[in-house]
Amino acid sequence: MKVVIAEKPDQAMKLASPFPHRKQQGYLEVHPNRLFPKGAFFTWAVGHICELVPPEAYNPAWKKWSIQTLPLIPESFRHQVMGSKAKQFGIIKQLLRRSEVKGIIHAGDAGREGELIIRTIVEQSGVHKPMKRLWISSLTEKAVTAGFESLLDETETRNLYYEAYSRSCADWLVGMNASRVYTILLKQKGISDVFSAGRVQTPTLALVVKREKEIASFKPEPFWEVKATFEVGKKRYDGVWHNEGESRINDPALAERIAAFCKDKPAQVHEVETERKEFLPPYLFNLSSLQATANKLFKYSPQKTLEIAQKLYVKGMLSYPRSDSAFVTAEEAKTFPEILSKLSKQPDYQASFPTPKTSIAQDRRYVNQKKVTDHYAIIPTEQVPNISRLPDDERKIYDLVARRLIAAHYESALFDYTTLTTLVDGRAVFISKGKVQIRAGWREVLFDEDKEDKESILPPLAKGDTGKVRKVEAKESKTQPPKRYTEGQLITLMKTAGKHLDNQELEKVLMKTEGLGTEATRAGIINMLKERKYIEVRKNQVFATQKGTLLIDVIGDKILASPEMTARWEQRLGQIGQGEASAQAFMEQVRKLSHKIVEDAVEQSREWKLESYDVSSMPKQASKFTLGSKVATCKACGGDLVDKGDFYGCANYKKSQCSVTVSKTIMGKKISAAMIKKVMETGKSNLIKGFQKGKDKFDAYLIWDEQEKKAKVHRE
Repeated sequence: MKVVIAEKPDQAMKLASPFPHRKQQGYLEVHPNRLFPKGAFFTWAVGHICELVPPEAYNPAWKKWSIQTLPLIPESFRHQVMGSKAKQFGIIKQLLRRSEVKGIIHAGDAGREGELIIRTIVEQSGVHKPMKRLWISSLTEKAVTAGFESLLDETETRNLYYEAYSRSCADWLVGMNASRVYTILLKQKGISDVFSAGRVQTPTLALVVKREKEIASFKPEPFWEVKATFEVGKKRYDGVWHNEGESRINDPALAERIAAFCKDKPAQVHEVETERKEFLPPYLFNLSSLQATANKLFKYSPQKTLEIAQKLYVKGMLSYPRSDSAFVTAEEAKTFPEILSKLSKQPDYQASFPTPKTSIAQDRRYVNQKKVTDHYAIIPTEQVPNISRLPDDERKIYDLVARRLIAAHYESALFDYTTLTTLVDGRAVFISKGKVQIRAGWREVLFDEDKEDKESILPPLAKGDTGKVRKVEAKESKTQPPKRYTEGQLITLMKTAGKHLDNQELEKVLMKTEGLGTEATRAGIINMLKERKYIEVRKNQVFATQKGTLLIDVIGDKILASPEMTARWEQRLGQIGQGEASAQAFMEQVRKLSHKIVEDAVEQSREWKLESYDVSSMPKQASKFTLGSKVATCKACGGDLVDKGDFYGCANYKKSQCSVTVSKTIMGKKISAAMIKKVMETGKSNLIKGFQKGKDKFDAYLIWDEQEKKAKVHRE
């Protein structure tokens, strides 16, 4: 008899569904069948059941945050079962220890984290029985059955466990030491908050802060352009004055003189250059590209896209979502005709069929065994749902993935790009640019996704055609600052370790780079930066907070904030997973790095100048170190007003139903604990600058309203 351990309850249900079974408390009992002649127990983890033990478990002296104890470097790492998940761990352990159980089937997600989660549970149980590995990329009945028929030996994926274990231990070392040293040193400078730092989160934050500073330091410069509308016969088109390839004019008087010269003058088409460009269909999705596309089209956060894709995976409709590959093997390509046939029957896709290509089995843009890593690209499975019955969010994500597969079976798109040179009165040069779509190709399928900037369509004109200037004017503009990243762009930046690339470069690099974090962790890192109050996302734009900027300022250009260095670590971890590098050697490097992080921080702190930071308005991280701490005495009932994370609330809420709460953000202004304390003690805060209501910005006080028993904004 075997015990099959899945990563989550719903996955265990899917794995057991092809076999007769009955539900028990914490597991499923599968009756004897062809693949399990003696039956089996299918049980599950609840994500991570085990965690690395806290510092004080290694050394009681490490419980206190002190510079003298840093760096914290355990001789070896240990795990413990999380208290909230002890019951399920107990069920798994009991099943593993049963005498009739002769073997284990590791059925965690087919990736690094899945390796770590299940193997750590088995290790903590103290059971040593033969183990096999289920390795599948979709949860359809067909894939599940095929997976159990061809189980791997656990040694074939053990290196991935070493990789994941090394990653978690390295993150513990870097995160624990960096967070403590910067929190302690900043507290010595009068800033009392928890400053969490880490191997991936800090260089990611550094990218956002760098852009924030570029925007803040940008000085807009005015410039002028001369724009004209030409009339040649009955054809009209626009052009911009150029001189030696430059259209911008710094002198407004000169721009006006050029416009005056051109007014009502004759115009002649001097040159017509046309270049035909071919655009191949886009690659199939990996997780990063799916997250970036969903963010661009639907403003979904990367975390939301991952969660939706995971739901579709568990339902058996999409392949494994945490994939870093945009390719499939020849074996998967064989399933495409069946999948496309089923998609063609859906009303949403009927217009896209029949596809120009019946097969892409020989197309190395999509089918390439060498470029498939742990998993192949995210594709629809043969279990095609009724699209109209899916919840809206799931329908949108499924539609993106389905259309990418359909588009891969279409021809390239062709455009003619035309550059028109017009001479006014034989002297002034005007340039007009436009494009004509010659063949839509795959753009017929991805009409929503392909929202590129549209260039104007020029009328058909020939060299020597003559006409006149219908209208001309000098227009003033200003240089624009760089734009803030969207969450989707930040995911792509993490993938490229901060490199800004055009589309062609991006296609090449995304196929081979590791970048910051992995496909599975990037969305979580961005979420973590939000929770720790380092970044804010407003209207899909990522802003660095003052707290995030402060942390990156004090770290400076040290290794902890370096995207390139972190990307190199990620590559080394990948080599461990491939059995090409030593986990022990990597961990030794991380131990040395922990020493350097502490030394660098202590040395840098002597030079820190923090006077420019408004500490009182800095958003506090809601953590076990601040959450629940008293900030004032409640003016309504005399109880403790405590930090509740996003707001301050009375601790007597349950005891005496005191409902006093104050949000930490009122009319766009951060409300600090010091402000609230002043209101509770005196009934009125000091003047607070920077409230905003609509477009109205104003300064006001926060006052206590005795009748309503609440704090209110008051303008005098």
